[in-house]
Amino acid sequence: MLRLAVTGAGGFLGWHVRVLAHALGWPEPTVITRADLTDPATVAAKVAGVDRVLHVAGVNRGEPADVAAGNVQLAAQLAEGLRHAAVPPGSVVFANSVQAGNGTPYGDSKATAAGILADTRLPFDDVLLPNLYGEHGRPFYNSAVATFCRLLAEGGQPEVHADRELSLVHVTDAAARLAGVPAGGSWDPDLPPLRIGVRDLADRLAAMAGTYRTGEIPCLSDRHDVRLFNTYRSHCFPARYPIPLPRRSDARGNLVETVKVHGGPGQTFCSTTRPGVTRGEHFHLAKVERFVVLHGSAEISLRRVGDSEVLRFPVSGDDPVLVDMPTMWVHKLVNTGSGELLTQFWTNELFDPDRPDTWPEPVEEPRTAPVAVGL
Repeated sequence: MLRLAVTGAGGFLGWHVRVLAHALGWPEPTVITRADLTDPATVAAKVAGVDRVLHVAGVNRGEPADVAAGNVQLAAQLAEGLRHAAVPPGSVVFANSVQAGNGTPYGDSKATAAGILADTRLPFDDVLLPNLYGEHGRPFYNSAVATFCRLLAEGGQPEVHADRELSLVHVTDAAARLAGVPAGGSWDPDLPPLRIGVRDLADRLAAMAGTYRTGEIPCLSDRHDVRLFNTYRSHCFPARYPIPLPRRSDARGNLVETVKVHGGPGQTFCSTTRPGVTRGEHFHLAKVERFVVLHGSAEISLRRVGDSEVLRFPVSGDDPVLVDMPTMWVHKLVNTGSGELLTQFWTNELFDPDRPDTWPEPVEEPRTAPVAVGL
């Protein structure tokens, strides 16, 4: 259990660092804002005695001169605060870039920033990160993946004007590497890359989006398939949900197609739930999980990790729909009817008790109704 202090905590990578620390039950990371960085005494107080200071804040957009000056200034401000800490932190970790020292204003400023932090004489880890992708990235800012996913989620099509090979790393893997979390969960601090051309990336995401349009699950044959799919789904939620299910009726009764998977592993299970009882109250970092109520009525509630707003979906077996739980959203299902609730669940992987990717947390303040652990 490590105590972290993080600059850039509100950005794409910083948010994922905080989510991972939260999942592991670590203390909430100390946030060092850009306003804090202007005051060495404030920085010194915040970093004193922590195990790791993660310098994630940076400037990668704007006029070249502003980008260069911004990255150097942020590092210099942090270094000044580190030198004034009454109890030095255990180490400093820099979220650097593989572009460091490449002759561009951005790359050269990142290399200079690394040198400034190394000069503090504290244990220093200079982590060269490639392009990052993942859930909740900003389109037209964080990565081509976020841009393509948002366009597809809104019914558009990505346009590729210049093709080149990308080396993509999922942002949770990068968060694990920076925080010093060993392998053993759904993350990999060795940063396994997806090497893919821009055009092939657009085609791959477009194929996923086309398959998922009616709720069918695309082929999820490797970990990057799963993470690209989760990234796409994060741009679909909540506007695209619930998704209606194909239903066929005849004299014998009704048939509902709940899960159609185009390849890859998976597990299906059902549960009954008594009136007023809650299931869930957890979130996942990578697992794809589907809820379909087949009999009775329920409410599915979700809250993004770190946020307070709760989204609610009333669902009923009289008109079955699917709701796929987005990763990094706490979720639960409550039987709101007077009779027994029958729910079908599907996950993209077999349950592994040693690596369940299930992180307990209530969606909202606990109620007096009984809560079932897990599903």
